[in-house]
Amino acid sequence: MALNGTEQQLIYPSLRKTVVIGASSGIGKCIAEQLLSSGDIVVLCARRTVLLEEIHARYPDTSIVETLDVNDTVNVENNLTRIFKDLKQVDWLILSSGIGDFNPDLDFDTEKKTIDTNVSGFTAVVDCAFNLFKNQGFGQLAAISSIGGLRGGVGSPAYNASKAYQINYLEALQIKAQKDKVPVYVTDIRPGFVDTEMAKGEELFWVVPVTKAADQIIKAVTKRRRVVYVSRRWGLIAFIISRLPFSLYSKF
Repeated sequence: MALNGTEQQLIYPSLRKTVVIGASSGIGKCIAEQLLSSGDIVVLCARRTVLLEEIHARYPDTSIVETLDVNDTVNVENNLTRIFKDLKQVDWLILSSGIGDFNPDLDFDTEKKTIDTNVSGFTAVVDCAFNLFKNQGFGQLAAISSIGGLRGGVGSPAYNASKAYQINYLEALQIKAQKDKVPVYVTDIRPGFVDTEMAKGEELFWVVPVTKAADQIIKAVTKRRRVVYVSRRWGLIAFIISRLPFSLYSKF
């Protein structure tokens, strides 16, 4: 039987407590599993709780399952506020919930789904988390954006644009933390291709195993990095594509 937040606080007062949103699959799941294997207390959040229960079954004493849909922006704040209250304190919150589909025909319903999750849902989560950490007096907020946010993507316009939004929003929160003079650290995680369902398309290169990606992300968050590329070699690609003139970039 899982311990509730109060019981865990009493038994494990010194353990790091992390909320992982998007823990049912992909990078978020791997991050959660690596943290749990190291002994952390992890709140597993996602829409598909049946998948979270599978993780919880392997770590019944240090994992907590919470149903959380980032698209349900009305209830995001209530759910996160309750989680923070139950745990007494939260050290990290990692947001790994996003979608993206190829949409060269510009089907609006497809674009809207991406915008709802990657813009509206993302904003609801990071705003609430930042304020909760600020009220708590400390904390680390990390969110997975994408190297795709550096330039437009003709095959997936809303995805690349939404990731550009996330990159700019996270930078704004980093600046806000400095101006507010609070020890709230914000990490922008920009993966290239990672071996998950999100890596769609043929002839992909430098595809990173999800376990390696999760390991690098955890290390970056531990070091309170402001921006991290996963894997590190994608930092070189980011440097190049961000400086390419439109006349060259548009040929790709």
